[in-house]
Amino acid sequence: MKLLRYGPAGQEKPGLLDAGGTVRDLSGVVSELAGEALSPAGLAKLAALDPASLPAIPGSPRLGPPVAGMKNLVCIGLNYADHAAETGAPVPKEPIVFLKSLGALCGPNDDVIIPKNSVKCDWEVELCIIIGSKAKCVSEEAALDHVAGYAVGNDVSEREWQIERGGSWDKGKGCDTFGPVGPWLVTKDEVPDPQNLAMFCDVDGERMQDGSTRTMIFGVRTLVSYVSHMITLHPGDVIFTGTPPGVGLGKKPSPIFLRAGQVMKLGIEGLGEQTQRTIPYEG
Repeated sequence: MKLLRYGPAGQEKPGLLDAGGTVRDLSGVVSELAGEALSPAGLAKLAALDPASLPAIPGSPRLGPPVAGMKNLVCIGLNYADHAAETGAPVPKEPIVFLKSLGALCGPNDDVIIPKNSVKCDWEVELCIIIGSKAKCVSEEAALDHVAGYAVGNDVSEREWQIERGGSWDKGKGCDTFGPVGPWLVTKDEVPDPQNLAMFCDVDGERMQDGSTRTMIFGVRTLVSYVSHMITLHPGDVIFTGTPPGVGLGKKPSPIFLRAGQVMKLGIEGLGEQTQRTIPYEG
């Protein structure tokens, strides 16, 4: 299934995408794509529905983040061997874990705001793991039992703030709109091997990232288990799993960074695509 949330920001309703590409309203079945609705039993209930029996939503509604009610927006740094190489960083011995502010979360096609005084904004296409049931100190063998599915994410980053402003990655990661997720949650039954998915990111039509989850250092099972020993994961929580090479920071001979008025387009095989326009901060 492809589950989504549609409508104006803050007023999204639950929905699904049918086989013909039509958005169908789920609000008569579940109040929100959160909590129990994301559990194995909740997803089985939704999978048993006939999409044709659900109201069709005309046009192309705005899509919000595909899940609600999250408590944690977790990120993994330097988790692709080829990305670590392009930045000159050593391959981590354990996952590097940091958090994005929940305020960074936004819809897959919402505008991305270049923050006030920002000079080094960057893009990062990432596979997102979406948690479906509470996970605390789970084994790698049981980790996927707690996964509802996967989505595309863009871990937008301000590199000066991340690297040059005192050593806390969170500073450059949690700005408003720095966490587009979607367009939908693809349930794990439709993603038999999350470690073999092609992924890309274009900026103004130029291919910047062209990678695969095959080069992840720590895979989905390892990450869910590892994080669950430090942070209790709840339904709707999202784990950004790292990015392949091609980020602006790693461009040679000189880094390239985002400016207002550009367009990012990114996607992952089988999970859909996002498109964001960068706009200046106004406040």
